[in-house]
Amino acid sequence: MDPVTIRQATLQDLPTLLAFEQGVVATERPFDETLKPGSIHYYDLGAMIQRDDVYVAVAVADNEIVGSGYARVEEAKPYLKHPFHCYLGFMYVRPEYRGKGINAKIIEALKAWSLSKGITELRLDVYHQNEAAIRAYEKFGFSKLLVNMRMGLDDNA
Repeated sequence: MDPVTIRQATLQDLPTLLAFEQGVVATERPFDETLKPGSIHYYDLGAMIQRDDVYVAVAVADNEIVGSGYARVEEAKPYLKHPFHCYLGFMYVRPEYRGKGINAKIIEALKAWSLSKGITELRLDVYHQNEAAIRAYEKFGFSKLLVNMRMGLDDNA
């Protein structure tokens, strides 16, 4: 494997990123019974790539995109110490490239971009049953903060 480089995504990367989005959905579907069946979209990736307050990163190895992630600047709740934080999402690495530290490189790039924007807090969501992802994020320095709970009120919820 060639060395992995991280760069900002471009609109030309959109077909690959749309496929990665479906990979994220497929990974998360077993953890979330509320997701609709079939192809769904979490993100407007084309718009995100063009925004100044979002950094969509791609990992490139062997001359192809093998991973992705984004950092999005968000205003924090008024009662928090920090006025803004970056929310991380769209963390995906192609299965054959997993376990090679690519996700860590993506997070490092997102962290550097966030710091360049004056942001000192990163946040992300992960399904509580996704123990592998939780371990990976904890290894990088994230810690658990809240548990998001839900209750369906009908048979289809």
